[in-house]
Amino acid sequence: MSATSKFSLKGANRNSYVKLVTAFPLASIKSDEQLQEAHKVMDRLLIRGELDGGEEMYLDALSDLVAAYEHEHYAIEPASDADMLRHLMAARGITQAQLSRDTTVPKSTISEILGGKKPMSRQLIRRFADYFQLDASVLVANF
Repeated sequence: MSATSKFSLKGANRNSYVKLVTAFPLASIKSDEQLQEAHKVMDRLLIRGELDGGEEMYLDALSDLVAAYEHEHYAIEPASDADMLRHLMAARGITQAQLSRDTTVPKSTISEILGGKKPMSRQLIRRFADYFQLDASVLVANF
């Protein structure tokens, strides 16, 4: 029994997709060795630049499989509020005093955040996101 779907590839796009799946099947990655091979396949595709529809679909699916394996085996903890603020300040080359002047956030509050003694509130997240021109979601990892 075959399943039918409106989601399909035809012609050259189908051929390129099937060729890739035959060479490196789209299946859950189970080992670091498979992960390395998946990265090699992805690198070869990315180096080529412009891809056809079948190649793009394959690359998207393989990227999802790689991300799932890496999330499970190599998860990265979110940065602390202190680490994030310290990084943003360093990237902009500003001091606590400058940040305080520019945002009207008391220097003592900034010091407490940088010292890990105080988490960022929603209000501070919004103020810092506006100042650093970031989406607030970047700063809410620990909220």
